[in-house]
Formats: sequence, C-alpha cells, structure tokens
Amino acid sequence: MLKTQEPINQNLTNHETINDPPIDEINKESENSQPASRTILHNFDIKQKTMTKNIKIASFAISIVAILAGTLTGFGAYRLQNKNSLSGIGGGASPISRVAGENVKIGDVFGSADTETFKDSAQGYLEKGGLDGEGSHKLLRPGGESQTVYLTSSVTDLDKLSGMEVKVWGETFKAQKAGWLMDVGRIEVVNTDAQAPSEE
Repeated sequence: MLKTQEPINQNLTNHETINDPPIDEINKESENSQPASRTILHNFDIKQKTMTKNIKIASFAISIVAILAGTLTGFGAYRLQNKNSLSGIGGGASPISRVAGENVKIGDVFGSADTETFKDSAQGYLEKGGLDGEGSHKLLRPGGESQTVYLTSSVTDLDKLSGMEVKVWGETFKAQKAGWLMDVGRIEVVNTDAQAPSEE
C-alpha cells in the first residue's frame, strides 16, 4: 500500500498560513497602537483648549482696550467742548454769556466762542437800525457812510449794547444795498460811555 503524504509543515495549524504572522504578535501590535492614538487625541484636546483660552483672553483684552479708548475719547471731547465754551479773557477762566445782562462793563464778551466760523471783525459805535431791511443794527466807524458795517445776529441780542463802542466778530454776507453786512457771533464791550464818530 501507498503511504499518505504528511503535511509539509507539521507545526502549522489549520488556521495559520506560511506568510501570516502569529496571532499573538497581531494582538501585541493592536495593543501598542491604541495608546499612541489616545496620546495624539489627548495632545490635540490640550492644544484646542489652549487655543480657545488664548482667543478668550485676546477678546477680553481687545474689549478692555476698546472701552478705555471710548471713555478717553468721550472725556477728551467733553474737555474740548468745555474749553471752547470759555472766554479768552482772564486766562479762559470765565464762560461767555450769550446775551448781555443789566450790568454791562468794559471787557465783557457776549455770544459764541467759535472763532472758526466768526472770523471777520470790526470795531465802532453800535447803533440801532439797518439799511432798507438789511441788518438790525449798524456799526458806525470814522470815515462816514462807506465805513459803516450793518449787523444782524443769530447768536446774541445787540439791543442792550446800543450806544456803546464795541468790537464784533462775525461772518460777512453778500448784501443788496449795504456795503458790508455781517452776522455777529461774538461782541466785546470796548467803551460803555461812547460817542458816535463824526461823519467827516
């Protein structure tokens, strides 16, 4: 009788092949790979938490800077407005009154502190009356009619200063009949007991 051939590799079991690694080694590799992936995920979580924390800190810092900048801007604007409302007389210590009161004295200033809008100036004797509807008052100056400045004011009342020598600051407007028409924004009393100039 013929003998049956024995398997080539007797050490191999039915489940194993020649080229496959042993099952124990596969199990060891899978056990070793799990901690590595967990470490990567753990490191990623730490980095993500750190970045989130840094973003929150940066946002908070930017918010604080924005609040401080807004506060300082508001305070600066308030100080500037307060400064502009003060008179240039006496070191800028006293505020400018809009309208003259009962007791007017030399050096009093009335109207606006806005020197940018009211740039033009003139000095003379203030008298009531305009020229054919142009101006409510006139400023008489030496040299006669050609030197007269006709005045109106959108800021202060000129009536209480009539009969005084004053210096006015205002904005010149084009007139139909008057040689010089000015909207007065600021007026300073030069002499409370003044005389109208002669017409020569």
